Amino acid sequence: MLYKVNEIFETIQGEGSFTGVPAIFIRLQGCPVGCSWCDTKHTWVINPDLQVTPKIVMAKSAETEQWAELSAEQVLTLFRENSYQAKHVVITGGEPCMYDLNPLCTTLHDAGYQTQIETSGTFDILVPPQSWVTVSPKVNMKGGYKVLQSALNRADEIKHPVAMDKHVVELQQLLAQTDISKKLIYLQPISQQAKATALAISYCKKHNWRLSVQVHKYIGIE
Repeated sequence: MLYKVNEIFETIQGEGSFTGVPAIFIRLQGCPVGCSWCDTKHTWVINPDLQVTPKIVMAKSAETEQWAELSAEQVLTLFRENSYQAKHVVITGGEPCMYDLNPLCTTLHDAGYQTQIETSGTFDILVPPQSWVTVSPKVNMKGGYKVLQSALNRADEIKHPVAMDKHVVELQQLLAQTDISKKLIYLQPISQQAKATALAISYCKKHNWRLSVQVHKYIGIE
């Protein structure tokens, strides 16, 4: 199994239940969902002309649409070559669940890492049972993809982007069909907007949900 990788970097997880945890991010290329507020639009298109070597991907200093094709074993080798110390690995995108993530996650687990998947919930989630799954459901996006009930059922945490009341209504409609007794529910203000943040806080208090504020953007790290 080969994965189209846009970037790999070590940082601090800034969202959800692992906020503050040192993490290695693997950002995969490709996403057809089409979120208007997406902050990684450079990962949407898989352009064969922009395939580069792993060395070029690892040397990136800015966002680009370039990607490299890597096996799980090659990813692990890059971790070691770059002396990464974090043991928490976040697999994101793009839309990572366009890929079968079982080989990648299993290789990482066998090497002593834990994995977290960040997905829109619009593709089947193919991961080992011990992978932590964060579903950030994208409803009525330009790409026309539907949030899958199977994705919501698999989620360990559901982290919903909000800016208006209708976004919370959309979440409630999804949760109505889902057993959330063992899931963490987060609201995440879109683009750190003050009104969105106030709205999220209000609904978190009302429903006993949690707030995710994208700490990495507030402190200025990747």
